Amino acid sequence: MKIFAIIEARMTSSRLPGKVILPVLEKPLLHYLVSRLRRVPSLDGIALATTSNQTDEPLRRFAKSESIACFSGSEDDVMGRVIDTAEYTSSDLIVEVTGDNPIIDPEVVELAIRTYLANDVNYVANSHVRSYPVGMDVQVFSLGTLKRSACQTSSPLDREHVTMHIRKHPELFSHLNIIAPPSLHWPELSLTLDEVKDYELLKHVILNFAATNNIFFGCGDAIRFLQNRPDLVAINNSVIRTWEK
Repeated sequence: MKIFAIIEARMTSSRLPGKVILPVLEKPLLHYLVSRLRRVPSLDGIALATTSNQTDEPLRRFAKSESIACFSGSEDDVMGRVIDTAEYTSSDLIVEVTGDNPIIDPEVVELAIRTYLANDVNYVANSHVRSYPVGMDVQVFSLGTLKRSACQTSSPLDREHVTMHIRKHPELFSHLNIIAPPSLHWPELSLTLDEVKDYELLKHVILNFAATNNIFFGCGDAIRFLQNRPDLVAINNSVIRTWEK
């Protein structure tokens, strides 16, 4: 079974355009995500699923510079884009992450893959019921499952949100949701990238660990650091997430 992490990313975010290549220590945030995914033992490769828009040319250049696969497809039909990316890379199992989560913990990703492989289910995630900090989100499913879902829905909303149809229909697709252990349980903490305030917080976190040469800090490390820095946690507390609207 060929297992690929597929990163969904584009430059035209409505709230923070170009956010995935904003710099920290002269590296784009997307670099940190790719570097972390490279530390996931079960992955056979990493692919960037972007759009065919000219505005996403910087992402194609980024993928080339990082020596990862890249597929350009539809901006609106993200489900179709992910399917095409998986077929382009001959992937059997898709580990879906988004470019919004640059400091995802490799151990959390590995746990999701191993959980999928150890259970007879169609879909594994850690965000269907929130327990981890936002920004540690990972979903695992086969290409066959996603194709089956795609054949059953033409809803623009389902096509935009890749696994929405799968998540809405547990009677068709068996689910397993991973719950964070107590040491990693902080669902109110947002370590994702939606707005400028998120960028500010992520910079603080990355710079803190870079100062001690611990650039591959884990989710637990970030939690322990921020538990002692309520001033930093407050930076993006006011950001309204799309699922909260």
